[in-house]
Amino acid sequence: MDDHPVTREGLARLINHESDLEVCGEAGTAAAALPAIESRPPDLVIIDVSLTTGASGLELMKDLAARNPRLRMLALSTHDESLYAERALRAGAQGYVMKQEPTGLVMLAIRKVLHGEVYLSKAMNERMLRKMTARGTAPLASEIERLSDRELEVYRRLGQGRGTRQIATELNLSISTVETYRTHIKEKLRLDGAPELVRHAVEWVHSQAS
Repeated sequence: MDDHPVTREGLARLINHESDLEVCGEAGTAAAALPAIESRPPDLVIIDVSLTTGASGLELMKDLAARNPRLRMLALSTHDESLYAERALRAGAQGYVMKQEPTGLVMLAIRKVLHGEVYLSKAMNERMLRKMTARGTAPLASEIERLSDRELEVYRRLGQGRGTRQIATELNLSISTVETYRTHIKEKLRLDGAPELVRHAVEWVHSQAS
C-alpha cells in the first residue's frame, strides 16, 4: 500500500506482469488497508513507510504483525535505509527495499519475502551484522536514531512544514500528545527551542531528499 496512486498503479502493473504473481488489493491509508487485508488476506503486503494520513507505515506494520504474526510484509520507501530498515524489521516487516532501486531488485525483494526470507540491501546487511557483532554498546550512527518511531514521524512532518495541530490531525493524536513528542525530540537532539527544532527538522528532511 502507498498513498501515491501513481506509485501504487506502477507497482501493481509491475507485479501483475509476472505470471506467478497477482495484486489482490490496494489502499492509500492504514484505515483502508486493515479491512481490505482482513477480508481478503494476501500472501504479502507491501507498505510505504511514510504514509501521510493516519497511522504511519511503521505503525501499520506493528498492527498487522499483532493481528497476524504469519503475514509477510515488505517495506518500500524513499527514506534512508540506514535509519528506517531496522525500524521496519522491528515493526514486523521481513524486508526493506528503496523505491529508487531497479525494478529487478524490487521483484527480487518481493520474491525473497514471499519465500520466507529476509531482504535487505548488501550494505544494510553488513551494517546490521557489524552492529550485532560489536562488543559492548555500539555508538549511535546518528542522533536521529535516538528518536522512537512516533517521535521520528512527528519530526519528519515538522520538517515538511506541518504545524502541531496539523500533525495531530494527520496522526489522529491530541495536540498535547504531539507537544509531548516535540519536547522529547528537543531533549534527545539537545535542541534549545521550537525554532531550532523546526530548522533542524527542515534541514534533515532536505538532506533525505537530496
